[in-house]
Amino acid sequence: MSEQLNRLLRIMARLRDPQNGCEWDIAQNFRTIAPYTIEEAYEVADAIERNDMAELRGELGDLLLQVVFHARMAEEAGHFTFEDVARSISEKMEARHPHVFGEGNSPGWESLKEQERDAAGATSAMDGVARALPALLRAEKLQKRAARVGFDWPDTEGPTAKLIEEMAELREADAESQLEEAGDVLFAAVNLVRAYGIAPEEALRATNDKFERRFRAMEELSSGKFKELDLETQEELWQRVKAAERAHKGT
Repeated sequence: MSEQLNRLLRIMARLRDPQNGCEWDIAQNFRTIAPYTIEEAYEVADAIERNDMAELRGELGDLLLQVVFHARMAEEAGHFTFEDVARSISEKMEARHPHVFGEGNSPGWESLKEQERDAAGATSAMDGVARALPALLRAEKLQKRAARVGFDWPDTEGPTAKLIEEMAELREADAESQLEEAGDVLFAAVNLVRAYGIAPEEALRATNDKFERRFRAMEELSSGKFKELDLETQEELWQRVKAAERAHKGT
């Protein structure tokens, strides 16, 4: 192990020391740390999206700290160590790349993962899709698992019709069933986007960024008085911003 990684492991052991450690770190457990782990993973993705390599270096360190934290708590409880974690992923990567680390042709990443799930006692195609995933990403993964066993439309016409159907059901739903019907609309939208070969999470992230960028531009055009404008005037600003973006792209 590298000197700096060993240093990090020693720091975490010190922080968790019952006698001389940090009160906050000592008080944590897997459940309390899990939200930080998820947050750090998103901050890594954000740094990549912004192509900020200096920030990425720091965020990867924060994410590594989360792995070290979980491994330290597991070691204290007698479950496993950081070394076990590293060994486990090393063995998995070698097993999934026999064409690189072994002999013969690889049966394919997904096929190997399916073999691993079967060996682990999976009884459903849905097994192994983490409930803690963001809802949009989990919807995509559930649909891909279903598609793997043949439960999928062959083209975009089916999911398009399904989305229209779900939108109509939401429009007609009473207050008690609106939540369920709204979820059906979103799930159907994910399926349609997936049918076009587009990653829903990536598409929505891009649209979020676009909306934020355009909204900030509208606020700037209104000289800080955006909320005082009526909806018609706000819409005019929106169209101006869109037109300006299109013109800029055309240059």
